[in-house]
Amino acid sequence: MTEEQKELVKGSWEKVVPIADQAAEIFYGKLFALDPDVKPLFAEADMKEQGKKLMQMITTAVRGLDNLEALIPAVQNLGKRHVDYGVKAEHYDTVGAALLDTLAVGLGDDFTEETKAAWAETYNTLATVMKDASYS
Repeated sequence: MTEEQKELVKGSWEKVVPIADQAAEIFYGKLFALDPDVKPLFAEADMKEQGKKLMQMITTAVRGLDNLEALIPAVQNLGKRHVDYGVKAEHYDTVGAALLDTLAVGLGDDFTEETKAAWAETYNTLATVMKDASYS
């Protein structure tokens, strides 16, 4: 992940923060449309609260990109917790696709090819850390 990619991710995320509730709704709608089998994982969840947690987690991760050494243990713990929720390794690809789709909707014309590539790189890096901590 380059410095330019980090800046693209951070700058674009700041544009999403004001619409965080809407972004969370879009994300879960996309996620459940892409893979209806994950919906039961949220059967007991208050989806408004779940959406707030998602947005807070992404905000923390994005703001921590400049200090990956401090961010990685938290991301590893997050991955381990997700195993307990029933998340499987293959779900990470669906989550990544739902995230990119959500950003495309939320950012509109600001979701350039460069921004998309930066987000894909960032998500893949963090998802790999989560999966490695959980399934290896």
